[in-house]
Amino acid sequence: MAVPKKKTSKAKGRSRQAANWRLGRPARSMCPHCQQAKVPHVVCPNCGWYKGRQAVEVD
Repeated sequence: MAVPKKKTSKAKGRSRQAANWRLGRPARSMCPHCQQAKVPHVVCPNCGWYKGRQAVEVD
């Protein structure tokens, strides 16, 4: 089996792990009613429509 020649420092190991902490951008879709960006499978915050009907009254 392979054996490491030198010990990996804590900073090196932690910086390698930190690359996986980054958050991805949230998914976006277009509202078919008002054409504004919204989160998929959620009521549109701009117009209140969801699945082709008025789900929430928005002022």
